[in-house]
Amino acid sequence: MSSAPPSVATAPQATGDDVALLRELAAARRALADQIARRVVGQHEVVDHLLTALLAGGHALLVGVPGLAKTLLVQTVAQALDLQFSRVQFTPDLMPSDITGTEILEEDHATGRRVFRFVNGPIFGNMVLADEINRAPPKTQAALLQAMQEHAVTAAGTTHRLPEPFFVLATQNPIEQEGTYPLPEAQLDRFMLELKVGYPSREEEERIVTATTGANEARVEPVLSAERLGAMQRLVRRLPAPPTVVQYAVQLVRGTRPDEAEASAAMKKYVGWGAGPRASQALVLAAKARAAMDGRPMPDLDDVRAVALPVLRHRIVLNFQAEADGMTVEKLLDLRERSTR
Repeated sequence: MSSAPPSVATAPQATGDDVALLRELAAARRALADQIARRVVGQHEVVDHLLTALLAGGHALLVGVPGLAKTLLVQTVAQALDLQFSRVQFTPDLMPSDITGTEILEEDHATGRRVFRFVNGPIFGNMVLADEINRAPPKTQAALLQAMQEHAVTAAGTTHRLPEPFFVLATQNPIEQEGTYPLPEAQLDRFMLELKVGYPSREEEERIVTATTGANEARVEPVLSAERLGAMQRLVRRLPAPPTVVQYAVQLVRGTRPDEAEASAAMKKYVGWGAGPRASQALVLAAKARAAMDGRPMPDLDDVRAVALPVLRHRIVLNFQAEADGMTVEKLLDLRERSTR
């Protein structure tokens, strides 16, 4: 299959405020990366993708073995963004109300009447860390579905809006399976990006050990307020996506579905279920955010390619043939990328 032709569309005339905000966004991205680097050594690609998800208004799933600073990274980003941070440690005995909140019966001392009052759970934060999310059963994991999609929680027939901006950043250990539950596909699909956190290089590991075994503690200064971050998210939405970028994103996603004509022979052989339309939306939004982070007013095909793997890898379900042949989603997407260039 041939790749989409280069974009030739031109952006609509931007307002002076948008141009100034785009410059501010690009500068803020650099400042955020600098603040995060004070505490988190390396992981530049993960940080870059994480900031992409936040500016696009999406959620992210960080997958990696213990000790790779996944939780520290999320905490540091929350501090650098001056957001209300909330952490939920997922365990097998965690209940949905432990996340969303619960109603309690209170007595009004003035009237003597008893009334129910809803007490907010830890989901009511700007940045919610779902630590080791796969340790809770599906019933508890499902408590996040409405919050992640609609930014709201419904309890006892009443819908409560969550504070904006709102993000769920979850961590998952890929090697420990005892006492864990696989994430439902509906929940995986609500994560814009899945980010693989790998081991540091030798030099980075030496820097980590030196920095964390001394007496000095790195301080992180706030770079953006919730209000400015919200304005930048709205700017990312306003950036135009050329038709060729949209067509290419849709082409990539439809190519992961084994029953579609766009699917390659390898996709038809190894994929049970491909990505849905939410993946196409995530590709375009993430490409817009990536362009904005570079100070560009319009995404291009390279932006889509840069985010294709973290957008698609958790949305593709492989079949038994893939497992038998040692095929992975990463290998499939790499084969497809080379065939479309």
